Amino acid sequence: MRLKSFYAKTMTEAMQMVRESLGEDAIIVATREENGGKAVRVTAAIDDRFHNPSKVDAVEREHKAGHDLAFELNHRPEMTRDRDDWLQYDDEQEAESSLAESIIDVLLKHGAPEDILDQIVNCAAMSNLDEPSIAFMAALDTLYNFTPLPTQAYKKAMMFVGAPGAGKTLTVAKLAAQGVMNGLNIAVITTDTVRAGGVEQLKSFTKLLKIDLKTAKGPAELTKALADVKGADQILIDTPGFNPFKTADMRALASLGASGDIEPILTLAAAGDADESGEIARIFSALGVRRFVATRLDIARRLGGLLSAAQHGGLAFSEASGTASVADGLMPLTARSLTGYFFPKSETSSTDSLRKNLHQTSRKKSTG
Repeated sequence: MRLKSFYAKTMTEAMQMVRESLGEDAIIVATREENGGKAVRVTAAIDDRFHNPSKVDAVEREHKAGHDLAFELNHRPEMTRDRDDWLQYDDEQEAESSLAESIIDVLLKHGAPEDILDQIVNCAAMSNLDEPSIAFMAALDTLYNFTPLPTQAYKKAMMFVGAPGAGKTLTVAKLAAQGVMNGLNIAVITTDTVRAGGVEQLKSFTKLLKIDLKTAKGPAELTKALADVKGADQILIDTPGFNPFKTADMRALASLGASGDIEPILTLAAAGDADESGEIARIFSALGVRRFVATRLDIARRLGGLLSAAQHGGLAFSEASGTASVADGLMPLTARSLTGYFFPKSETSSTDSLRKNLHQTSRKKSTG
């Protein structure tokens, strides 16, 4: 079984690409919007037999041999003692069932929506990997995007947005500390000037880092502040909490985002309700958000909301915050690290086994 992803402006175009590349027998594994609904990605699978006639002949021979064996077993009882040696197909079915059940149990525990559960389980089953955690990892790598935040100079100002209490200020402080430790010239601007203690909280961090915190009360002042720090390697912007379900708040945030060359990045609490997290991500994606930082992972026990945000918002996983300590920084989210939160007790037999399976998965993707 081979997996391949197709990108197009419309679903019709993507499906046409699937048919032209893989044929009519391709199975659609997953579909989702990209780039805020301006494009779609379709992941399809095809049995290698449909692309290799010799394999079809081999399968037909196997089927004939199976029928012959069934006849012998029914008419020659003495052969039944060796029956277990021949029931490899049943063993494979049981292994696939066990793999699916293990992943389903984990996703149900984390409150993953049904559509996401189905996609991950189906994709994992097609990976031809035996370990549930590794198959899960391969599915995440196929179905989702992982785009880390820059660690070097970046031309766009990064503006961190999200609902109240999502952890924007702490995220900005962690990134500022990380940038200073990497020897970068970091500039920090806050537009959170109304919330009591908003400026003071961030200022206590920037003072230790010897960064001159700038404040901006609105779009005009933000434009000026951006001009003042134009030479910085990285510009980080903190914002007040905006209610994604309030039109006035979203308009105000859109005005801030139009104040300069700015990339809005969502901060999202990891323990949020899955349906609500997906809806929040979808709303913010309409304002240009393309990736998100998962916060408060240390107190989250159900992470279905993160999968929902990535799926329904069309967002890439970026970084994660696991502690309230600024010194601990952020952790890049990858398919492997995210799998670790869903499978905290690794099911892999060894590090070598993990690397081997990941290598096999990478080769399959590259040849697909």
